[in-house]
Amino acid sequence: MTFPAPYDTWFPDAAFDGTYGLDERMLRQIAPVTPPPDLAKTWRRWRAEANGVAAAPRTLSTGTHEGRAVSVVEHAGVDGIRLRSWVVGPTSGVARVGVVHSHGYGGRDAIDLARVPDDAAAIFPVARGLPTLNAGVGAPEPVEQHVLAGIDDPDRYVLGLCARDLWLAGDVLQEIAGDLPLYYVGESFGGGIGALALPWDDRHIGATLIVPSFGQYDERLAVPCLGSGEVVRAHVAAHPEARDALRLFDASSTIGFADIPVRVEAALWDQYVPPPGQFGVANAASDLELAVLPAGHAEHPGWDAVTADAVRDGNAHLGRALRAAS
Repeated sequence: MTFPAPYDTWFPDAAFDGTYGLDERMLRQIAPVTPPPDLAKTWRRWRAEANGVAAAPRTLSTGTHEGRAVSVVEHAGVDGIRLRSWVVGPTSGVARVGVVHSHGYGGRDAIDLARVPDDAAAIFPVARGLPTLNAGVGAPEPVEQHVLAGIDDPDRYVLGLCARDLWLAGDVLQEIAGDLPLYYVGESFGGGIGALALPWDDRHIGATLIVPSFGQYDERLAVPCLGSGEVVRAHVAAHPEARDALRLFDASSTIGFADIPVRVEAALWDQYVPPPGQFGVANAASDLELAVLPAGHAEHPGWDAVTADAVRDGNAHLGRALRAAS
């Protein structure tokens, strides 16, 4: 199998073409999935229900990391289960912004402050069911079980619950750090659930979504991948009625309702989250800053420099969003 350059030399042993035969011009033309008529009404109902849940944070442990105070905090999820997150303070003084920083489908075993400015407080929520802090809590841990949990019931589908839990994470951060404007950072799984949650939470002033998942299911279900999308694709092939169940949870359908500046870092090659899904999310954003990455979910020549540039530009996007909201 021959891949387009430079991927033929970067990934010569790949089992399939992570560009899926699409170049940047073609990806920029991927249309988001049209929202079903009840999408906004349903998500606003879930948001109102979440407002009635007390986050009730309780500090379990404290420490420091890179000169910052760090706590492990237990708090409520939207259905009353108790989840755990890391909460981080600013380097000094009072924080000016709060960062809600999610993670990929592998969960999180440590915090990463690269996208948390010195004058920010942050919460690093771990999605229900995922390691390390919440392994098996509220959802099964294995990805092949996690991504399908509750798929037959929109009120109980795990992706919706994980997105709705992010609202409670914002509550926790504001209870601890003060009534701060919020900025969202999420990668892969975290990018997708962020795109589901953000439009209905007016505390956020902006977001960075890095190689976001769960976007443009018409495209995702049409191609193989190495990530959670392959599990969903097989499930829908066996249970075609499940396609309709996914319509409320398409990140390309929801993000267009977000009236905030959104930065999307989308990859041209990605075997785990197919690029047409990522660009479907990007193309739906009404106030978009698009960063095109050569590859996602794979290290490649120049990866360190690409990552450093993305972090720098993402932090600049946060700074502009904060200034615009002030």
